[in-house]
Amino acid sequence: MKTSLEIPDKELRDLLRFTKAKTKRQAIVSAIVSYNRRKRMAALVKSSGSSDTFMTHGELMKMREME
Repeated sequence: MKTSLEIPDKELRDLLRFTKAKTKRQAIVSAIVSYNRRKRMAALVKSSGSSDTFMTHGELMKMREME
């Protein structure tokens, strides 16, 4: 997908420096991948501990004793 957009020069310079990318495209793709990964992790952390199907520590120890 081709997209044209204007990115402020200072922000683009910083992005190139932080990502250590050689091209603008590499820097932008790297930033998008990083952003998406952080958002997926945040969603995962948000739901952490909300499942009632996990074993408790006591249940795990009891299961290990039975083996």
